[in-house]
Amino acid sequence: MTEDLGLGEAVAGEPAAAVGFLSLGAGAEGTVERVDDELPESEGVREYQRLKALFDDYGHTVPEASRERLVAQLAALEPEWAEHRERGRRVTVRVRLDNGFVLDGVHQDVLAAL
Repeated sequence: MTEDLGLGEAVAGEPAAAVGFLSLGAGAEGTVERVDDELPESEGVREYQRLKALFDDYGHTVPEASRERLVAQLAALEPEWAEHRERGRRVTVRVRLDNGFVLDGVHQDVLAAL
C-alpha cells in the first residue's frame, strides 16, 4: 500500500465503542510511532484559563464595569471549558504493524493484547 488507510475517523468520538477486531498471526510485531497523551486545547479553552487566572488574581481590584465584562466573558466560555474538562486525559497511539497496517489515533481503551 502506498497510502495510509484511515479506519478510525468514523468513531473518533466514541472511544468505548468496539469497532472491529484485528487478529494477527503469532510473532506479528509492530512499532509504536507516536503516543498522544492529551487532546489539544482549543483557543476558547486557553482563553478561559487566561481570563480565569486574571479574574482570580486581580478581579477584586478592577472597576465594576470591567469585572462584569470579565464575568460575562467567562460565562460565555464556560460550556467549552466544561466539555474540555469532561473529556479529560485521552491517550491515543499510532502503531505501524509489520504487515503494513497502521493504527492511528487509537484510544488506549480499545487496545488489548491477548
